[in-house]
Amino acid sequence: MSEISILAIFGVFLQIGATSFGGGVVAYLRSALVTKKKWLTDTEFLELMSLSNTLPGLNATNMAILAGQRLRGTPGAVAAMIGMCLPALILMTAAGFAYGAEGSRPLVTAMLRGVAAAATGLIAATWYQIGKKTVKGFYEAFFILAAILGINYFKLSVPIVLLSVGAVSIFAFRPRKPGDHRKEEHAWIRSLQ
Repeated sequence: MSEISILAIFGVFLQIGATSFGGGVVAYLRSALVTKKKWLTDTEFLELMSLSNTLPGLNATNMAILAGQRLRGTPGAVAAMIGMCLPALILMTAAGFAYGAEGSRPLVTAMLRGVAAAATGLIAATWYQIGKKTVKGFYEAFFILAAILGINYFKLSVPIVLLSVGAVSIFAFRPRKPGDHRKEEHAWIRSLQ
């Protein structure tokens, strides 16, 4: 792949920042970086998204910085971050003024609920598309389910779930001699029966 220009990185993230809404930004990021521009593979995108979810701050901004860094180093990270944040800065400043001056807040609340519903659908569709390509076996599905249950059902904190599920998954995917993996998997499945 030829070197991607800083201006191209800024332009793509500026467009994503200006046209994406709420949590639906994941769908826009994947569409732009993986599908249209082919700057990242699905696996690279998932790795960067996983890392951005574990860092403090906004996931979209974290993802922009990580993707920009991967594409062009520090200048790419800065260009992606500014491109991603600039539209939100301008639009949220204007929305704050409008919200403070607007007397019919129920209409604004209804609009925000509609945007939240659409963003949830976009996130679900994106993660389904990524999951189809990356979840290839029992262990992957098990760790995804363990993380979901830990956070949503058992109400554990995200860092605790990430550290515990992450440690077990690293152990499960550790390098082995050829053939050892099958023996362990069959023994583990037999122990569950």
